[in-house]
Amino acid sequence: QMQLVENGGGSVQTGGSLKLSCAVTGRTTCTDRLGWYRQAPGKEREFVEALPGFWCSGATVYEDSVRDRYTISRAHAENILYLQMTILNPADTAIYYCNSGGPSDYWGRGTQVTVSS
Repeated sequence: QMQLVENGGGSVQTGGSLKLSCAVTGRTTCTDRLGWYRQAPGKEREFVEALPGFWCSGATVYEDSVRDRYTISRAHAENILYLQMTILNPADTAIYYCNSGGPSDYWGRGTQVTVSS
């Protein structure tokens, strides 16, 4: 059974940076898509960024509004998914969730990111 635990959220000023992590327990396959979603106050959860599972090749998929500022990466040996966020602004304020993709579609509990002006 897969488990995902996010960490690294916090409060930051406009223009700052944060790096989120998602520790994955359980084995992923190359048909799974590991990714990040976010949910801002009063809005629906939206896709942010995703890439193929650990030890798999393939292209990263971005949401256009963040592709120049966010970078997704993975540490294969540690089974950790990262999201490096830069040039943050208040519109980035949201709870950020890690997602496994695949048929089981596991979710983490989320980590809060708050950007103040």
